[in-house]
Amino acid sequence: MNETIQTLMNRKSVRKFTDQSVSDDTKQIVLEAAMHAPSAGAMMLYSIIEVEDQALKDILAESCDHQPFIATAPWLLLFVADYQRWFDYYKVSNAPALCAEFGRVPRTPQEGDFLLACMDTLIAAQNAVIAAEALGLGSCYIGDIVEHYEQIRDLFRLPRYAAPIVLLCFGYPTEDQKNRKPVERFDKKYIVHKNQYPSFSDQDLLNMFPKEDIIPNNPLGRLPQGQRNYIRKFTADFSIEMSRSVREMLKNWQQTNPDS
Repeated sequence: MNETIQTLMNRKSVRKFTDQSVSDDTKQIVLEAAMHAPSAGAMMLYSIIEVEDQALKDILAESCDHQPFIATAPWLLLFVADYQRWFDYYKVSNAPALCAEFGRVPRTPQEGDFLLACMDTLIAAQNAVIAAEALGLGSCYIGDIVEHYEQIRDLFRLPRYAAPIVLLCFGYPTEDQKNRKPVERFDKKYIVHKNQYPSFSDQDLLNMFPKEDIIPNNPLGRLPQGQRNYIRKFTADFSIEMSRSVREMLKNWQQTNPDS
């Protein structure tokens, strides 16, 4: 199999790392790979913050749904959807003053700009993940970074049009992590469709998990997957907080004062 395809197929989340540090040369390669990701209009609507301060790591380990391994990961990157840099550039270029001449109305970044910046940010993050994998580094996406927006904003001094989208943990995987099997994926028929979205029958949906796994010593461990996921994730406190936090992010992007 092609080496690049093999890297993509073998990649899995790693949450246990050795004590080996990540060299500066390796970091630079991963960062360069991230910055070569596809980007809307080549605008690169993201910023990347290397989190080196141990105090910050400790806070993130708690705020991101209490995951201690975040505090000990050798290398952390915070990927931020960033329209602030461009909006500041527009203002310093006196671009809004041209609106009247061209029959346009000055505006601030809005929902579409937020989503576009999120796309750029996540594509760059995935480039970093695959580059790291090719270099022998394990990685783990931390989506919980979108919780507690106000705290994260203040910790990293994020301006109005910069929002935390994903945190990535990197390090060299332990032997047990190397040998762990990747999480089983859905059958392709549930994911890949032609021309239009399909209509799944009740039985189709129940068959997505033909084999119910049992988790020992877990009160939810014998529930069917749909019930277990609904209780453990969809209605959990962290999920509720995630939605509240994202609403707060969007408030910053929806204000209409062009001088902001």
